[in-house]
Amino acid sequence: MGGTLRTQTSGTEGIRGAKDGRGGLGHVLSGVAVAVGFVLFLGAFAWGAFVYRPYTVPTDSMTPTVNPGDRVIAQRIDGGQVRRGDVVVFTDHLWSDSPMLKRVVGIGGDTVKCCDAGGKLTVNGKELDEPYLVHALPEGAQGIPQPASDTPFEVKVPEDGLFLLGDRRANSLDSRSHLQEAGQGSVPRSAVQARVDALAWPAARMLERPAAYASLPGGTSRPGPLRLQLVAVVAGAALVLLGAAYGPLVRIFGRGRRREPAGGR
Repeated sequence: MGGTLRTQTSGTEGIRGAKDGRGGLGHVLSGVAVAVGFVLFLGAFAWGAFVYRPYTVPTDSMTPTVNPGDRVIAQRIDGGQVRRGDVVVFTDHLWSDSPMLKRVVGIGGDTVKCCDAGGKLTVNGKELDEPYLVHALPEGAQGIPQPASDTPFEVKVPEDGLFLLGDRRANSLDSRSHLQEAGQGSVPRSAVQARVDALAWPAARMLERPAAYASLPGGTSRPGPLRLQLVAVVAGAALVLLGAAYGPLVRIFGRGRRREPAGGR
């Protein structure tokens, strides 16, 4: 009988162990949640490091889109993936030995002109509405909006070239400063290193593609996988926390139930 009693006691302890999170299905599921969470969390960071690169903006030539000192997240891309409206990081040694940040307004074969009768920039004769210039170029003294560029130009962009302007046109050294050079200020697509997808600091937000370029041939580029990576990071962290907390929570609630008064027997 003694042996039978010990066997029954051992079985009871095993059942209690399963209930307090130290064994059984709950223990297995919490371990799986932690493992999957770590894979998602670390995998998303590794994926992000492979696809994206951070940059600090040194000048105000792209205000109000990005300001000096802002930290941006840029997707590593091939120059062939660039579309009109993209804000790109590029290095052209005729311009500077340091990476620069500008907006692509024209690609190979485009005719870019400024300004038309309304003071707008045109691409292949299509007038562009550029809302990102509103704060950089305030209205004049008589309430007349400033033109999209204080330097008039008309350029035929060479094949495999890009024509780039800063959003703060009044204070940007961009393609207009190189109109007299070969290519009329354009840079080769191969000079592009990355495309800005988001601002990371001081305010985190995605960088939207301007709607004005969507109706032009080729449309605008699609955002990279940054949103998906952020979701994976958050989901992974949540799974790790929930899986790690399962056992302690079950023990706490189980201990509370065991303290309740017993029945008649």
